[in-house]
This record gives sequence, C-alpha cells and structure tokens, in this order.
Amino acid sequence: MNIGSSYQSGLYNNIEILRPGQIKTASGDIIAEDSAKAKQLKRIGQLKCTTCAERKYKDGSDEGNVSFKSAAHISPQRSASAVMSHEMEHVANAYKDAAKNDGHVVAANVKIKTAICPECGRSYVAGGLTTTQIKYDKSDEYSKSNKELIDDAAKGNNLDYSV
Repeated sequence: MNIGSSYQSGLYNNIEILRPGQIKTASGDIIAEDSAKAKQLKRIGQLKCTTCAERKYKDGSDEGNVSFKSAAHISPQRSASAVMSHEMEHVANAYKDAAKNDGHVVAANVKIKTAICPECGRSYVAGGLTTTQIKYDKSDEYSKSNKELIDDAAKGNNLDYSV
C-alpha cells in the first residue's frame, strides 16, 4: 500500500496571512483597513466599500403604490435619480388625489437629503421628503355658514387707537 500526503513542495509559498484590520491592494501593498489610503482606494472604486454595498432604501410613507416599500439596495451613483423619481411618485399621487376629489395642488415640495459615507468618504443621496398641500372646493352650505360664523366672530377683535 502506498500512503502519501497531498502536500507538494512549494505549493503554498505564495500565501500571505493578513492580520485583522489589514487589506491587500491590487498592487500588492498591505495597508490598514481604516487608513487614509484605504479610504481613497474605496472612494475611487479600487477597494470595496462594505457600507455603500450594504446600504438599503425603504419608503416610510403610508402610500401603497410607490416604490421601495420593501428595502432595496441602490448604488451611490444611482441614488440621486432613484430617490428623486421615488419622490416624484408621491407628487404624482397628490395630483391624482386632488383631481379625484375636486381639489387642486397648492404646493408640492421635495427635499433631497445628502450624506457622506463614513467608510469611503463618497457623497450619496440619503433620502427624500415630499410635502404637498391640496385645497379642496368647499361649496356646500355647511362650509359657507361655517366661514360666515368665523368671519363674524373675528369682527371687532382688533382695534386701532390713534390720539
């Protein structure tokens, strides 16, 4: 019976063991994972930024017919257009709601929030906020009489004196 080992001389000579917190660059240099050089290489895409790779976006509104109801990943390069188009879905829903209920949109504002990745220093769009104001036509008798009561109650509340 011939018993041998699978070890071949010189097979494992090129293995380098990295300590925790160290990474090997494409050029073969071993650097600290949290060094300025690592941050620079992550920013230009030569090293993978785990924070950017794992970032997910999820809608927090109560509207059911918009994107990102379940968390989804968006790359930092695509985040601006994806978030802006998502916020425009909210604006479109406001216009549909106003048209359906005899109203009109008085104002629609979209705020886009940006942030800086702490790991690679790359800027990205962190989210957005849409606020809309819709004015509905109140031509029923109750609304008219209620407005008259409010107007009557306000008369005489302000008085200007001049001497």
